Amino acid sequence: MSERQRRSERQHLSEGEVPAVRELRLVVTAADYDAALHFYRDVLGLPERAAFSSDGGRVSILEAGRATLEITDPRHAEFIDEVEVGRRVAGQIRVAFQVDDSTEATARLAAAGAEVLAEPTRTPWNSLNARLEAPGALQLTLFTELGDGEGGEGDGGGDGS
Repeated sequence: MSERQRRSERQHLSEGEVPAVRELRLVVTAADYDAALHFYRDVLGLPERAAFSSDGGRVSILEAGRATLEITDPRHAEFIDEVEVGRRVAGQIRVAFQVDDSTEATARLAAAGAEVLAEPTRTPWNSLNARLEAPGALQLTLFTELGDGEGGEGDGGGDGS
């Protein structure tokens, strides 16, 4: 975590204060539920926390590690797209997953049907980011933090924050 990020967290939470929000849950409505569940649970590897059904409907809640909400203005979103893909491609929502090996994960997800928009690319914030179009009409960024010793500029997070 950068000094800027630590400073920002200290400004918003007093010592011992607990955040008001306990969990960020992104809800995706997928026309092909089975394909989307297979892709995110079985291929990407998100463990299933719970599953429920209603009259003719189903939902699965998948664990995705620690969640953050990244808020960006249109100019910075355009910059991130330019770095990761070379042109503006994302809509209003894009989901980013930190993975151990973005090159391997990109190949695995592509083999399962995701469309690769950009192969893993080293970013100015020193991560290796790939962009995919995935089931459920979601655009994904897969990013791997490269660490301080491997060069790069900036002190933002792996997804361009």
